[in-house]
Amino acid sequence: MPLNDVPWTLPVRIRLQCGLERTFTGAYDALDFLENEWPLRHGERHERAVKTCRGVLNGVIPSIVAREAFVAACLEAGMPSVVAPWKRKPTTHPARPARLVAN
Repeated sequence: MPLNDVPWTLPVRIRLQCGLERTFTGAYDALDFLENEWPLRHGERHERAVKTCRGVLNGVIPSIVAREAFVAACLEAGMPSVVAPWKRKPTTHPARPARLVAN
């Protein structure tokens, strides 16, 4: 992951037109795909996704906006989003202090 990447809280898994699936974890990943591997060049949602991903990397747009724009652009190009299971580390909660019961 590049140093200037802004990771998304949830990855986006896309089914490409060839049938393969690919997972994107942040704005840099998505922008690279949009600029270098995109099957449609002039879609309105594609242009919006490029602008928002650049805005995220420049620190002026929240990453969730670019994530949603990327998903919309993929739908416009016929590449549906696939629900990716999110693997979270189990969290351990500190033990609760014992309750004091008044007599």
